[in-house]
Amino acid sequence: MTELKKANVYRGIPAAPGIRIAEAFLFKKDIERVVEEDILDVDKALENFNEALVKSKDELSKVFSLAVDKLGEKRAALFEAQIMILDDPILIKTIVDRIIDEKKNSEFIVNSEFLKYQNLMSMSEEPYMKERSHDIEDIKNRIIRNIRKKKWKSRITEEEIILVSNSLTPADTVLFSRLKVTGYVTNFGGLTSHAAIVARSLNVPAVVGLHEATENINNGDRLIIDGFNGIVVVNPDDEQLEFYQRKLKKLSQADIELAKLKDLPAITLDGKKIDILANLDMSEELELIIQNGGEGVGLMRTEQIFQEYDSFPSEEEQTTVYSNYAQKLYPLPLTIRAFDIGGDKVLPVDVREPNPMLGWRGIRFLLDNRSLFKSQVRAVLKASIHKNIKFMIPMVASFKEVKLTRVLFDECKNELTNEGVNFDNHMELGIMIEVPSAALMIKDLADEVDFFSIGTNDLIQYMLAVDRGNDIVSNQYQEFHPAIIRTLYFIISEAKKYETKVTLCGEMAADYIALPLLVGLGLDSISVSGSVIPHAKQIIRALNYKEISELVAVCLKYKTEKEIHDALDKFYFDKFGESSKEFYSN
Repeated sequence: MTELKKANVYRGIPAAPGIRIAEAFLFKKDIERVVEEDILDVDKALENFNEALVKSKDELSKVFSLAVDKLGEKRAALFEAQIMILDDPILIKTIVDRIIDEKKNSEFIVNSEFLKYQNLMSMSEEPYMKERSHDIEDIKNRIIRNIRKKKWKSRITEEEIILVSNSLTPADTVLFSRLKVTGYVTNFGGLTSHAAIVARSLNVPAVVGLHEATENINNGDRLIIDGFNGIVVVNPDDEQLEFYQRKLKKLSQADIELAKLKDLPAITLDGKKIDILANLDMSEELELIIQNGGEGVGLMRTEQIFQEYDSFPSEEEQTTVYSNYAQKLYPLPLTIRAFDIGGDKVLPVDVREPNPMLGWRGIRFLLDNRSLFKSQVRAVLKASIHKNIKFMIPMVASFKEVKLTRVLFDECKNELTNEGVNFDNHMELGIMIEVPSAALMIKDLADEVDFFSIGTNDLIQYMLAVDRGNDIVSNQYQEFHPAIIRTLYFIISEAKKYETKVTLCGEMAADYIALPLLVGLGLDSISVSGSVIPHAKQIIRALNYKEISELVAVCLKYKTEKEIHDALDKFYFDKFGESSKEFYSN
């Protein structure tokens, strides 16, 4: 596929899906350079600072109102939190006292105080905390700009553009939503950045983390942004334009055809039924899941849902959220995963670990923090009165962890019974299979749980000793590695042998070329993002289970990743008349 191997193709992180073709607009904020200066009129400096605070709060209030309209109250709460920082009495008093005591210009004091928080967050090993340092910087720059009584002026035209910037604050992203911004490209940022989250909420493609986007792209350059695969093409040639215009046309045609499948089951040509569930990361996704014909939620990432909150949710707040989702989905199932905290997700405590992905995370963290874990278990049980909730434990590595979880579960049930609270006493309890030790203990674990859910994202990186977030070794992260395919076969076969239900909820389930293999391995259900549901259903309905079982038998004998990948790609091309490499991935 030569179109995407040319020098004008740049790759970053796919932060929000979609494909757009438009002119580039380089957005550069004036950098407020601050120098230390002595002042004579302290009263005037204090007056300027206080006026700047009022002006900054007024600006953020307007952004908050716009965000509520565009994103809903939960996502907009971010800007409310920024306003609260400007009302922090300790921070404000510290700045005021320093201006008086040191007799230095207010811009210097503001910059100095906010830098303390920025540096603390920037030094964190957690991606989420690093991203929050940019939010603090945005508030700081807003105050300094208003101290200097500068006005921000947008030079964006009324034409459709793809905005290119060093980084984007949440406020930038929301304000640009009023204009004809059809995509975002940034040097910095990740999947956890608020700008990425807002872009996904607004359904605007985004590619972040290109590092040198602003150096390689000029104002007016024609761009293709591919938010599915993290690709940006600068001044595409005719071959590249034709390639992406073909993809856009097919995506448009596919949307029309896929809409017809909404109420049809995902069943193979010879009668094998596959349940297509959905992964739920953001509250806004629930409507899309239902709209696309999802058969329930196979993975509710609670740690992601509650990132929308200013503080860690109470038992009552959790109960309300879980009950709301269960009611909206009823009678479809809602599988709630316990807080998967740690690793690449921020901990609610200040802990520095040399290797967080192998450290205090998942069930390890929860069992060491029983009060936090119990509040979630109690909330889930209290929300289970409609009998359509399941609960799932992440990062299980041993039989002991499951037994201890069972003990805690029984403890919570007894407490609620004594309190006279109704709950589903037969609520199913499952575990994630994402650690190799758990994969090898299916027989033993099946005695203690009601279902398994394979988390391929972590399972692959732990089995192959590859950090999936490390660019240097990313090519070694191979979902079609023979060891991965054979392990999946073992897990599914063992689970069926001991009559335990098994599903798969990793990114592999959303890879269209992998779907025939996964169905052929014997999975009864998959869990994917809501947007993938129609495509997955279309593929499954075109498969013959006997035929793909034979494909699996062949793949299980191969010794290299390339052999398996080539066999699956050939199968896909023969079945659907196009290479998966050409249309669905790059």
